[in-house]
Amino acid sequence: MVKTKSRKQKDKPGASSKGPAAKPIGAGTQAPTISFSRINAIYLGAGAVAIGLGFYLLAQGSMTLAPILLVLGYCVLLPIGIIKK
Repeated sequence: MVKTKSRKQKDKPGASSKGPAAKPIGAGTQAPTISFSRINAIYLGAGAVAIGLGFYLLAQGSMTLAPILLVLGYCVLLPIGIIKK
């Protein structure tokens, strides 16, 4: 038995049995803009300092302050510096 297209599919231009027609890339879309302000730079800088100090203290043998600074830098300050508008 041969499948035939229904009337609704025949009336629509570009309709196919495989699904809707693909839109061209970039058609009607605008690229998101990323703007970093001074506050973002402060958070990113503080994150870099916290990470650097954390690794330095870790090399010196600190088992309490070093992990706290590393977690603070990686999990708090850097994401805030990237996400905050």
